[in-house]
Amino acid sequence: MSQLAKTLGFFPRILKPFEYFEPETIKEATKILSEHGERARLLAGGVDLVPRLRRRLLTPEYVVSLLQIPGLDYVKSNGEGLKFGPLALIRSLELSPEVKKNYISLYEAVHSLISVQVKTTATAVGNLCVATPASDIAVALLALDAQIKLAGVSSERTIPIADFFVGVGQTALKPGEMVAEVIVPHPAAGTGQAFCKLVRNVSDIAKINAAVALTMAKGTCQEARIALGAVAPTVIRVKKAEGILKGKAIDQNIIEEAAKAAAEETRTITDIRSTAEYRREMARVLTKRAIGKALERAKS
Repeated sequence: MSQLAKTLGFFPRILKPFEYFEPETIKEATKILSEHGERARLLAGGVDLVPRLRRRLLTPEYVVSLLQIPGLDYVKSNGEGLKFGPLALIRSLELSPEVKKNYISLYEAVHSLISVQVKTTATAVGNLCVATPASDIAVALLALDAQIKLAGVSSERTIPIADFFVGVGQTALKPGEMVAEVIVPHPAAGTGQAFCKLVRNVSDIAKINAAVALTMAKGTCQEARIALGAVAPTVIRVKKAEGILKGKAIDQNIIEEAAKAAAEETRTITDIRSTAEYRREMARVLTKRAIGKALERAKS
């Protein structure tokens, strides 16, 4: 029995038939994707794909599993930064001592996901490729200035994570490409990080989330990165708010000013989960909270 059949359980009869591939290398996987284009879908953890297949929200003609490609589940670090592969589980990030020590905002983001069952099945890269603007992992990685390595049949390219998300459910992946690796630079000395989010209940996705990374030296902010989620079609950096912090000795008044600017940079909407006005105000509140938390950690 294939891994996909095990994952689908007792639901194969309701699926539209498709051809299933189990390549053994990234090159082989991208070759299949290149040949079949939009008619093909990648399978990693399957947390998003399998429910869509069952409900026929997706009806691909080809499913390309990454599960037989060895060595893609790594989470590793060196003096230059953190790297993880396309089969690295969310739970692996959470349990990594290096993530908890040097990438605390990423740790807080994955730790905030309450379902251990999901975290031990879902991949972090898969979460990014869903491209939901409410992704906790994407917001944390955006504030950490992560890079995404994309592999095609005959070439690779690396782009900033800010350029990876192009719309709701849309990424910068070209036909025949897949995410081969996520690279997170090592935080500079004096950097404090924080992640915060607002949810209806602990198992819900974020109404708003925020991640901040501040680099301080001699009491002055040298670098500021503030990322917000669920406030626009993609996760976003709020550059005006960052500019208010940079070059300043940060006090409560400056934090308030930056948080207000962050809220003004959002493009919130009203939907079944919240109103645009409430999201905008909570963006201000969470930005203020995350900046304060990151500042304290930078000083400690």
